[in-house]
Amino acid sequence: MSSQPHTDSSWLSETLAAWNRFWFTPSAPHTLAVIRIFCGAMLVYVHAIWLSQANDFFGPDAWIDATTARELHEFDYIASYLMFVSNPWLISLHQLLAMSVCLLMAVGWMTRWVTPLAWFLTLMVCHRQTGALFGLDQVVMMLSMYLMLCPCGAVYSLDAWLAQRRPDQRKHDQHDMRGSPADKSPSTDVGQLDSVAITISSRLLQLHLCIIYMFGGLSKMRGDLWWEGSAMWWSIVNYEYQSLNITWLGLSPLIIATITHVTLFWETFYPALIWSRLTRPLTLAMAVLVHGGIAVALGMPTFGLMMIVANMVFISPSTMQSWLQRINIGR
Repeated sequence: MSSQPHTDSSWLSETLAAWNRFWFTPSAPHTLAVIRIFCGAMLVYVHAIWLSQANDFFGPDAWIDATTARELHEFDYIASYLMFVSNPWLISLHQLLAMSVCLLMAVGWMTRWVTPLAWFLTLMVCHRQTGALFGLDQVVMMLSMYLMLCPCGAVYSLDAWLAQRRPDQRKHDQHDMRGSPADKSPSTDVGQLDSVAITISSRLLQLHLCIIYMFGGLSKMRGDLWWEGSAMWWSIVNYEYQSLNITWLGLSPLIIATITHVTLFWETFYPALIWSRLTRPLTLAMAVLVHGGIAVALGMPTFGLMMIVANMVFISPSTMQSWLQRINIGR
């Protein structure tokens, strides 16, 4: 009888310890640094597209003009200073500024400042772009939101390169060349740049992905096409999105049904499968196949690529560094 309180106390202590390990164990920035590069580059592309069609998106004759956009969001939290701007020169300047900031985010110069600024400038455009947003816009916003919370420019960046060129670093390098034992470069050594902020940002992004996939799978279950196994067929034959003709798969209804049900199972149970070391490699492989298929066959290469990039958050920093070193990157 007396052992029960002790057992309860031990269980609570172990649970709290596990919680602290999950959220607050310092992590290296290598994986998020790679995600930062892809995200920053894609943000440049997205803003370039908006700039190329600036009049259609923002101008006085836009598909949804500024007055209509303000009225649509009169009673919600969405706001943007671009709802009051329609001058093409000001819009162009804004987009050029945004592209410059996002490029700096990609190369990693003043990363702790430019990453939040890239997120904010993009958010302003997204809030103005009622009725013209796509999954790609939401994915890059999600990634940049979590990247701005951590030192994602600590490696694979101009910031890291410039830090090594400082006078004290040069003296240290010269001292090493005279025969003293050389320390590993702080920009590439997993362990020396570990940060709790990196862990928190990674966990938030991981959980966000789990929520996206779970509700994506559950919403698909509401449709009869997914239950009967024909949903993938109707996606393949949809000419609006078709960029690769793979209708030959329809020669075997069994193959179509299998692809449909496996995709539905993977997406719905992603939150459970991704955390186990045993099933994580297969789950990530499925992410590459699913989103790679979307990129190649359904005409959405940018969205497919960025979803694959988002899934990289489940790759450990040491593994990411090892992969890059094998191809002579990050040494």
